[in-house]
Amino acid sequence: MRKYFGTDGVRGRANVEPLTADFALKLGRAAAGLFKNNDTHGKIIIGKDTRLSCYMFENALVSGICSAGIDAVMVGVIPTPAIAFLTKSIRADAGVVISASHNPYYDNGIKFFNSQGYKLPDITEHEIERMIDNNEPALDPDAIGKAYRIEGIGRYVEFVKNTFPKNIDLKGLKIVLDCANGASYKAAPLALRELGAELILLNVEPNGTNINDNCGAVHPENMAKAVVEHKADVGISFDGDADRVVFADEYGNIVDGDKIMGICAIDMMEQGKLKNNTIVATVMSNIGFEYSMNKKGVSLIRSQVGDRYVMEDMVKNNCNLGGEQSSHLIFSDFNTTGDGLISAMQVLALMVKKGKGLFELCNFIETYPQVLKNVMVDKKVPIDELIETNKLIKKIESDLGTSGRLLVRYSGTENKLRVMLEGKDEKIITDYAASIAELAVKEIKGK
Repeated sequence: MRKYFGTDGVRGRANVEPLTADFALKLGRAAAGLFKNNDTHGKIIIGKDTRLSCYMFENALVSGICSAGIDAVMVGVIPTPAIAFLTKSIRADAGVVISASHNPYYDNGIKFFNSQGYKLPDITEHEIERMIDNNEPALDPDAIGKAYRIEGIGRYVEFVKNTFPKNIDLKGLKIVLDCANGASYKAAPLALRELGAELILLNVEPNGTNINDNCGAVHPENMAKAVVEHKADVGISFDGDADRVVFADEYGNIVDGDKIMGICAIDMMEQGKLKNNTIVATVMSNIGFEYSMNKKGVSLIRSQVGDRYVMEDMVKNNCNLGGEQSSHLIFSDFNTTGDGLISAMQVLALMVKKGKGLFELCNFIETYPQVLKNVMVDKKVPIDELIETNKLIKKIESDLGTSGRLLVRYSGTENKLRVMLEGKDEKIITDYAASIAELAVKEIKGK
């Protein structure tokens, strides 16, 4: 079990243990020591979102990295996937993103990419934790790195635009764009405008404390409402670090990651570009979505929750499309991690090529009623140690049979227990979810 890292880097309340400036310095130092190539003078690139605490953590990370003899390259506020791209582009030894993604402004996080732009496997995160606890590497007065800034947004925007077909553009398309007062507030409008789109912009004025505040992918209903009000063709809503994107169709219906993955998979298969006619989704993806894909000849592999686990299974199974219902979508022909802006480009290109709106494109995908019950817990007792809860889970699974699905897990980023059920009768599965959550919380408190 990892000590500091969760499913997506280190995350928590900023300025509260362990996520302090002192810890960030140690984390930067350890990571630099791990990634340092003694044959060259290395560098690590650092990006961030718009949270107030990002400045504090940026300076601390820079200090830690430079103290280990590696240069720190800062690019400022930029989407998380831009760091995955830039790490490879400038041939850095690693990339760091300071962001808590969809969490409120008072949280923050630190996550890493390796030199090839991939998120770190568990074993590498374990090694960084060991080095932190042992104050490694040793400081060398003759090996101190320097810190400098480079321009990154322009490079990233050009990279993203190059994933859009060159024989079409977005002229005549009206788009509601919600940037969540986050990392995409400059890059996304710039990329879409340069392709000719007419934009209605929402939440592009970050102030350090308004990231994800009743906006963005966490609250897509606001973007969806604006689509109807402005009679737009589509709505696009990013989360705080823009590795995730949620859409609304022309009627204001919110379109989740399953459906977006589905329409892109079919288009790629028709073009002969979907490797092995297979996609990777997570255990959270709707069972109706899986049935719909199978009917069209697309196989589905399920991974753990978390886009880095999706990517790992994509590599293992030679797949080039994967993602999560929550709309982390990975088009690995273009980038090595979830990329909200690249995902938007693929969907918009599909709409233009087909001459259809999202509603029509998605209507072949069946969705079973799904209930997700989230409850706060004081501690994360292993679920297999909750004896009575497990008995109830087994009984409900037996009742559901093959016409439903049940999943109970802890959040990787928060102290929450998540209970997910799918089935044909929404009332029944809602009652099941409530019963499991209530019993689990009671057992956890007794441990």
